[in-house]
Amino acid sequence: MSYTIDLSGRVALVTGASSGLGAQFARTLARAGAGVVLAARRVERLKALRAEIEADGGDAHVVALDVTDSDSIKSAVAHAETEMGTIDILVNNSGVSTTQKLVDVAPEDYDFVMNTNTRGAFFVAQEVGKRMIARSRGAAPGAFVGGRIVNVASVAGLRVLSQIGVYAMSKAAVVHMTRAMALEWGRFGINVNALCPGYIDTEINHHHWQTEAGAKLLATLPRKRVGRPQDLDAVLMMLCANESHFVNGAVITADDGYAV
Repeated sequence: MSYTIDLSGRVALVTGASSGLGAQFARTLARAGAGVVLAARRVERLKALRAEIEADGGDAHVVALDVTDSDSIKSAVAHAETEMGTIDILVNNSGVSTTQKLVDVAPEDYDFVMNTNTRGAFFVAQEVGKRMIARSRGAAPGAFVGGRIVNVASVAGLRVLSQIGVYAMSKAAVVHMTRAMALEWGRFGINVNALCPGYIDTEINHHHWQTEAGAKLLATLPRKRVGRPQDLDAVLMMLCANESHFVNGAVITADDGYAV
């Protein structure tokens, strides 16, 4: 017996889609039939990803988005809905980090992380959520009432990790933000859940695993390995599926057992 998740007819907005997890999330949703809106600051990278998705038979559109700019958020969401239709799925993925001890964190370092990971994530979800709520109330057009919001947090939001304390704080806020949104928006048919990845090998950190420090970190992991972006595909698809209407306010780790 096989089981297929079909997202045909759905529109998904993926933030931070220019690389890493965001790019993989976009590919996965497109392969499941969703029309995907690729959003990030690096538009040329998004265009290359769009070409890849279209060559694979998918449907994708590009919008410029700076999640630290409220006007950019409103403009990007409006543009996305104008081009592809109402947003049914949001994968709220944009994120940044710094590596330093807490005593060395300057105000600009703190703001850099918090403005993207917490403030940016909140206002992106709020903008999309407002539109989903309006559809649920019959105040805005749309074939799909309700929606799916996946806030990409981190295992660091559940377990503090050395030298990325501010990042951990920002992702802990995303976890609690997810629960608050699930509580307030659930009655409108909007399911809001958090995905907390562990250590994943992406282009940003790939070189680190070849260093002495990276080898020491690998040695502390339960199965002495890091994940691949595609290792998150199954969890993402479950959270975005039409059939996941009973999953709301969940905080799901995909970390190979690191947080146990």
